[in-house]
Amino acid sequence: MTKRVVSEKELTACYGLMFSEYPDIVNIRQLQTMLGISRHAAYDLLGEGEIGCIKLGNAYKIPKVNVIRYVLEASAARAERVSHVVLPAPRQGAAS
Repeated sequence: MTKRVVSEKELTACYGLMFSEYPDIVNIRQLQTMLGISRHAAYDLLGEGEIGCIKLGNAYKIPKVNVIRYVLEASAARAERVSHVVLPAPRQGAAS
């Protein structure tokens, strides 16, 4: 499965709609709130390079556009996985 690349046009369109109440650069706590994840999960996403960030001393600075890109790519990947799910055929003689 290939990773979907989000176009600049799509990012620009979503930037004004998604997470508009957050600043352009967010911190770990804000990332947690945006995605509804634990602190450990947030550090994992940054450490694995899933969300691009800048580390200044002990602090992570995360461009909001990178969070939006992650959400769009993750939702597209999830939709692709779901579209490949094959449901079992109903059993013969099963009551409806």
